[in-house]
Amino acid sequence: MGHKKTVLLILCLGGVGGCTTDREPVNSTPSVHSAEAQTSVVAAETTQQVDPQGVLQEQQLAVGWIQLFDGESLFGWTANSNVNWQVVDGVLRADEGTPGLLLTSVPFTDYELKCDFHLARGGNSGVFLRTTKNPKDPSQDCYELNICDSHATFPTGSLVARQRGPEGLSVEEEWHTFHVRIEGQQINVKLDGKPVLDFVDQSETPRHSGQVGLQMNGGAVRFRNVLLRPLGTRAVFNGKDLSGWREVPGGKSRFAALDGAIHVENGPGFLETEETWKNFVLQAQARTNGVSLNSGIFFRAAAGTAEAPSNGYEVQIHNEIKNGDVRQPANAGTGAIFRRNTARFVLSQDEEWCFLTLVAHESRFAVWVNGLQVTDWQDRRAADENPRRGLRLAAGHLSLQGHDPTTNLDFRDVRVGAAP
Repeated sequence: MGHKKTVLLILCLGGVGGCTTDREPVNSTPSVHSAEAQTSVVAAETTQQVDPQGVLQEQQLAVGWIQLFDGESLFGWTANSNVNWQVVDGVLRADEGTPGLLLTSVPFTDYELKCDFHLARGGNSGVFLRTTKNPKDPSQDCYELNICDSHATFPTGSLVARQRGPEGLSVEEEWHTFHVRIEGQQINVKLDGKPVLDFVDQSETPRHSGQVGLQMNGGAVRFRNVLLRPLGTRAVFNGKDLSGWREVPGGKSRFAALDGAIHVENGPGFLETEETWKNFVLQAQARTNGVSLNSGIFFRAAAGTAEAPSNGYEVQIHNEIKNGDVRQPANAGTGAIFRRNTARFVLSQDEEWCFLTLVAHESRFAVWVNGLQVTDWQDRRAADENPRRGLRLAAGHLSLQGHDPTTNLDFRDVRVGAAP
């Protein structure tokens, strides 16, 4: 079996609320603290040794859930104002500063979103869906799911400037859970499991994509268990044969459809899709059938040739670590954009299935491994058709790598969703 990893984590004392998937409840295991957090983090003092698997269970990972908030840091988020966002006891908190949003670094299109929230008496907050970075007009720039009992026109459970929610909702000073499903032009919202909003955008300018934003607009607000599941992805591997894929000429790898997975042995070599994508979300599972094996999933890749088989960005697959420390990847780490950044930590294990999510949007790339974000990287290089030399914005192929003669890997449930 592959090496097992443990990591010193901050023990979240705030607890876990009612945010679950339809299949399995979220457990209370805390997430890994990031050394690359984009803001200062306040955390509980109690520590313990735990397995670094985040709060999501395998059943949730298998259907595509990821954590937008890791429970320990603001990695993967940016603020559009001077609000004092911080993490305390595993909870996102804010209560001062110019009203504004904490935004995901990448946009999403169709998805389910779950989050727990707590609003102080008289407070004003909201969850922004498909938002621009600095929304000015909630009737055009975003879908603003309001959290404000005292709002005269659009109280809690409303979409501001679009549709008023039900009367009489009161959420102040207690934890509650939103469950949002936004798909196409339809938005459905449940509050604590009960439907509160069913909205279809029939305007001339519906929003198709944008970031997720958490708002502080007045008074203290807290968020936890912020989870997202992309919708609208489709399988690009049928589980039976390699239809839709082609081997790049000149390789030594052996690729085959085996037991519902794409199996690859030997190498080097590449298997690439016939289709191409530019901005997209990719979800897949990968397993190394040996210790410290090396592979990758290439994307936005130019069509491979015998002379240039792999000119693309690469999501690294390599689970080896240094000094027994998951914060010290031995070779960039699973989830890194190889040669461009290093994963925050290595969460995957050799000889076990890991769950990968990649969002590629223009020059920004975000990667989650087993539900936790390990990469948030922007390519600031000059433009070039070859990502090895510079920024490639053109659509390209997905390509699975056979790295060397020791290669022995499986890939399954490979799904892609396009994004505008």
